[in-house]
Amino acid sequence: MTPAGTSGGGSFNAFFEGWLVRHEHYLEELLSVQHRDGSQEDDLKELISRVLSHYQQYFEEKSRLAQRDVFLVFSPTWFTSFECASLWISGFKPGFALRLVRDSVHDLSQDQSERLRRLTEETRVEERVLNDELARVQETLAAPPLLEMVRKRARRMNEGGGEEAAALATLKKALEEVVAGADLLRMNTTLKVAEILKPEQNVRFLTAATQFFLELRNLGLQQQVGKRKE
Repeated sequence: MTPAGTSGGGSFNAFFEGWLVRHEHYLEELLSVQHRDGSQEDDLKELISRVLSHYQQYFEEKSRLAQRDVFLVFSPTWFTSFECASLWISGFKPGFALRLVRDSVHDLSQDQSERLRRLTEETRVEERVLNDELARVQETLAAPPLLEMVRKRARRMNEGGGEEAAALATLKKALEEVVAGADLLRMNTTLKVAEILKPEQNVRFLTAATQFFLELRNLGLQQQVGKRKE
C-alpha cells in the first residue's frame, strides 16, 4: 500500500492536473457548440462521447489508485478541503447528476421526465445500499470513524501487530469493493441520463456538470489562498 505523498498519490496528482486541463478544454467546446448555428447532430454526439470518455478515464485511473491505496481515495490530496467536504464515498453523489439535469434541461418531454423520475428512485435505493455497506464495514471490524482510520493508516500498518495488519487488510478489501460500487453507480447513472436526453439536451447537461466541478474547485482554491493570508 502506498502512503499519501509517495508515488501512488503523486502519480495520480500529476494525472489529475492534466485531466483538469482537458476538462477546461471540454468546457470551452461545450459552450462553443451551443453558440454555433446549425450544429450537426453527429457532431454533438461525437463531442458527447468524448466528454463521457473523459469522465470514464478519471474513474479508471482512480480505480487503479484504489487498488494500490484505497485509504488515499478517502483522503484525496488532489482535492481542496472545500471539495472534499462535498464528497460521498470518495466522489460526487450519483443522484447529483439527476439534480443537474433538472437545473439545466427545461424542455424534457413527459416520457423523459418519467424515465428520469424512475432513474432517480433507483439511484436513491442504490445509494442507500452503498451507505449501509460502508457502515457495515466499520461496524463489523469495530473500526473507529473512517477519517481517523485514514489519518493513522501508515502508522498502524508499520507499527501494528499481525492481528492489526490482518484487520486493516480486511478493511482495505471491503472498502475497495464499496468504492468500486460507488464509482460504478456514478458512471452508470450518468450514462443512463445520457441515453434519456437528446444530443442538444446532453450538451446542456454536460456543460452544467463540467462548469459546476470547475467552479467548486476554484472556490476551494480561493479558500486556500484566503487561509494562507490570515
